[in-house]
Amino acid sequence: MKRADIIASGPTRRRFVGAAALAALTPAMARGAQPVTVTQQTGQPAGHAVPGFGPPPGTALLSRNENPYGPSEKAVAAGCSATAQGAFYADRSLLYLVDMIAEKNNIPRDFISVSAGSGEGLCAAAQSWTRDGGAIAAPALFWDTTVRYAERQGAKLVTAPMKSDLNVDLDALEKIVDDSVSLVHITNPNNPTGRLLDPDELRAFILKVEGRATVLVDEAYNELTDDPEGSSMLDIVRDGKNVIVSRTFSKIYGMAGLRVGYLMARTDLTARIRSNIMSWISGPGLAAAIASYNDEAFLSESRAKILEGREMVVEAAQSLGLTTLPSQTNFVFMDVKGDADAFRDEMKRRRIFIRGAYQGLPTWSRVSMGRLEDLKRYVAALPAALEG
Repeated sequence: MKRADIIASGPTRRRFVGAAALAALTPAMARGAQPVTVTQQTGQPAGHAVPGFGPPPGTALLSRNENPYGPSEKAVAAGCSATAQGAFYADRSLLYLVDMIAEKNNIPRDFISVSAGSGEGLCAAAQSWTRDGGAIAAPALFWDTTVRYAERQGAKLVTAPMKSDLNVDLDALEKIVDDSVSLVHITNPNNPTGRLLDPDELRAFILKVEGRATVLVDEAYNELTDDPEGSSMLDIVRDGKNVIVSRTFSKIYGMAGLRVGYLMARTDLTARIRSNIMSWISGPGLAAAIASYNDEAFLSESRAKILEGREMVVEAAQSLGLTTLPSQTNFVFMDVKGDADAFRDEMKRRRIFIRGAYQGLPTWSRVSMGRLEDLKRYVAALPAALEG
């Protein structure tokens, strides 16, 4: 049986009940598994740490938009349990997660494609929609890694300029969606700006262009917005429009290294995406995703810490006369009024790692919301780093 057939088969409710049972597992319940103690700093089992995961001690890693407060305790426990059962393929676990996503978002299971992080699904969509020569249209500034993947396979990218406030210009984007464009890619909230498009304006844009090209909305940071449901374009997916919405466990769930994401779209679009997904999700990643998907207590606590850090950084930057863009994400984009690469290097000297300048924006710097103690180091270093 093909992978797509496996995902599309079986009764939804029974699979969902199975997911709840799997989420309740602890390491001691798995055959051969031993209870583990998870270290506070790294999230790794004490005494079994493997080098290369997470920042070295004394380093503030604020460049990757990771959430250092995850995975949740439930995710770690389930992941350890699944590791003990790592001799076996994780087919059924994939079904459990698909059904949880379907139930939570009120969509059919054949609207869902699960991938190794949302990145793989986005790459699959970009490749599929451009294989026959169609171009990708996007704003001039967005998280373009997956689109660049398609470019390396021969795809063409056309971009529309940003507004003066660095928000996505939907009118300009609409003008470049002609017959040569097969896919429109929008990141919302955007990366690196952190800005969220007005949901009504974005919906109106999608309804204008979805007859000409498929619209892909990357909602990696949706759970961090003020109104996740209201700002999402999932309602248009439910209506069967020509639109794809992607989500990930890498951000609010703190599972960037476990590589689990998913895309939601009507059946024919989902089948097209699945046909280009190349890998299976690992058992530990699936187990961690299942265990934490509905862990509202963890999500609330994690979100609160991220927002506390974001407010701290914004206040510090603005007190120094710097401009910050309104962020609905776990990072802040600011104008340091100087060479952003030099500013990055000054922070690096202090073992604080942030992003450098983006193309066309030599004075703008992005900092991710790491642990509060690391953000306090960043804030304390700001004045000296700005002076160089």
